[in-house]
Amino acid sequence: MACIMTKTKPFLKWAGSKFRCIDSILAALPKANRLIEPFTGSGAIFVNSSYNEYLLAEQNLDLVNLFQQVQQQGDVFIDYCERLFTPDNNLESVYYQLREEFNQCKPSRRRAALFLYLNRHGYNGLCRYNQRGLYNVPFGRYSKPYFPRKEMQHFHAKSQGVQFIQNDFRATFDLAVPGDVIYCDPPYVPLSASASFASYTDRYFNEQDQIDLAQLAMSSAEQGMTVILSNHDTPFTRHHYQTGDITSFPVKRFISCHARTRFPVQELVAVFSKKCR
Repeated sequence: MACIMTKTKPFLKWAGSKFRCIDSILAALPKANRLIEPFTGSGAIFVNSSYNEYLLAEQNLDLVNLFQQVQQQGDVFIDYCERLFTPDNNLESVYYQLREEFNQCKPSRRRAALFLYLNRHGYNGLCRYNQRGLYNVPFGRYSKPYFPRKEMQHFHAKSQGVQFIQNDFRATFDLAVPGDVIYCDPPYVPLSASASFASYTDRYFNEQDQIDLAQLAMSSAEQGMTVILSNHDTPFTRHHYQTGDITSFPVKRFISCHARTRFPVQELVAVFSKKCR
């Protein structure tokens, strides 16, 4: 059985999270032995699917470090993280002090805990770095940021035996073999010409990256893998995903910070496989 509708929330907040449209994505995932995610993000698909093996990749080293710390240490690391979730630390001045500490840290247990703290205390679940690679999300001003103990414990239990790697998506595709399922949730294409391509690492995911991903999906399907891409439903994605089996659906998610210009968005899931040719 490839998928189970457990609807377990990921322990990370994530701007643009696919949790609200997770049913559409899970329904597109076929049976297989292994699921590969080149863009693991918050891990929402991982914690809500059921495969024998997983290869979970990310360009973002902070995500990989955090996932590995939860995987390897379990409750010891979870208890360590919880110490940061105090009323005294839910202050703007302290947030910026801890953000500065995070930006000076090398990959470590401490940096992973700070990353979780910043994710839960920062604005709107954003994960953003400037061109120098410094985390720059502003303070979120939440009355009592939620500490996701149960979600982290679930992730720890489910992640035993899972492989987490830092990798560019192209290199991750190179690790796939016929019979694998590859689910890709890249930074989404802009909805308008005035918007810009973006990413949650210090390297921007640009238009050529989107085209390369679509071409990899097509070539991998020819080699016997099934590739599922999710993205905004736009003329750009429709053109580059045209050889896939496309399902479009509205999402009750609002993307503008300006109340008067907020609107629900249309997204799609495109399935690439030999039978789609």
